[in-house]
Parts: sequence; C-alpha cells; structure tokens
Amino acid sequence: MNTKFHSSLNRMALFTAMVIIGVLLFRADFMHIASANIWLNGIIVGTTIFGIILCFIDTLRLVPEYRWMKRFFNGETKAGELPPLVLRPVAVMLARAKAQKRNYLSTQTMNGFMNMIMGRFEDQRDQLRYITNVLIFLGLLGTFWGLIHTVGGFSELITVLDFNNDNVMETMQQSLAHPLAGMGVAFSSSLLGLAGSLIVGFLELQTTIAQNSLFRELEENLSDRTRLFGYLEPGARGEETALPYVNAAAKELTVAVGKLEKAIDRLRIKS
Repeated sequence: MNTKFHSSLNRMALFTAMVIIGVLLFRADFMHIASANIWLNGIIVGTTIFGIILCFIDTLRLVPEYRWMKRFFNGETKAGELPPLVLRPVAVMLARAKAQKRNYLSTQTMNGFMNMIMGRFEDQRDQLRYITNVLIFLGLLGTFWGLIHTVGGFSELITVLDFNNDNVMETMQQSLAHPLAGMGVAFSSSLLGLAGSLIVGFLELQTTIAQNSLFRELEENLSDRTRLFGYLEPGARGEETALPYVNAAAKELTVAVGKLEKAIDRLRIKS
C-alpha cells in the first residue's frame, strides 16, 4: 500500500478520535443539546455514527485490493486467485489475456478497465454523499419543526395574555416555556445536523483520496502493459514496425486524393 492510503487512513482515525474525545470532554453540554429533542437528535447522531462506520468500511475494503494488485503485477498470485470485489472484473479479463498468452493490452481495453473501476468507486461515494445530504435534511427538518412549535407557542401566549390582570407577568413567564423549548429544538437539530454532515464529509473526502490512490496505482501498472495498436503476441514486432505501414498508407491516400482532384479539374475544363 502506498503512503497516500496510509495518510488517509491515519487522518480518518485521528479525526474520529478527536471527535470522540471532544464529545467525552463536553458530554454534559452534548447531552443537554441532544435532549432538546431526543428522538430527532438521536436519529441525527445515529446517522452520523452509521456514516462514520461506512467510511471506515469503504476505506478498509481497499486493503485486500491493494495486496492483490501488488501480488498480481509482481507475478505472485496463484492460478484462479481473484481480488475481493472492486478489481475482480479487471482480474478476470487480465487472467483471460494471460491464458491466451497476450502480454499487452490495447488503450481501449485499458480505458474500459479504468471506467469500470471508477464506476464502482462512484457507487460507493454516492452512498456517503447521500448520508451527508440526509444529515443536512434532518437538521433543517428539526429547524422548521422547532420554529413551528415556537410560532405556535407565541400565538398561544398572545391569546392568553390579559394585561388588565395583575398576574400577567407570571402568566407570561409560564407561557414562554413552550416557544423557548421550540427554539431549543430548532437550534439543537441544526447544530447536530451540520456537525454530523461535516464529520461524515471529511471522512468521505479521505475515503475518496484512498480510492484515487488505488485508481492511479492501478492505472500506472496497466500503462506498463498497454500498447497503442492493441494486443501484441510475445515476440511479435511492436508499434515501431507498424508505424511505417501507417505512413505509407497515408502517403498513398494523399496521392489518390491528388489524382482525384486533377480528374475533377479536367472534367470542369471539358464541360
């Protein structure tokens, strides 16, 4: 595994540890904020934890892919040995080419491999992006939910106030509890939703960096086995022998076009 993969994994572990330490240090404030709406805020916290776990799973899933790729391109893999998931279609096609004694790939085949791998990575990234969007949505949902309770509480407060009554201040103090609780729901849900989306978004970025490092390393290894003019048999002449034929064909085509233009000019003169 390369250094970029290790750096991404280390940053993920360090960042997650800092988040856990921060929650433990300020657990009283955290519980106070979360208890403003225990159900919705509990869903937000649970979704954040699920996103963190999924980021680590997607990153650690690359470890056997890295190991297989190193063994394969070093010629250390056993017959029929396939990687776990992401590189499996590439491994099957490379094994087929090896069985047919084709040592090199065409550029089109290589591009097809890379597009296939990138498509699989994009599927994993879409899941993490969806979780980030869900956290933002839950935060906004809590905000509007709390504002609805706040507006409703102030509406009830205005209807019950009687300024001719000597106990109007006591009535106001008792009635303000409901709208203020709604404000607590709004702000606590927004805070937890944005914090959760920030945490999962950072871990998603590190997962993407780890996937891109695997993608680039695979591209470099496949580039060493790629030739411009398709599969080449062992011992066959390479593209440097094919290039003169291409140049000769281009010259013949140029001569033919020149003759055709002269014939067209003669026909115009006769007409």
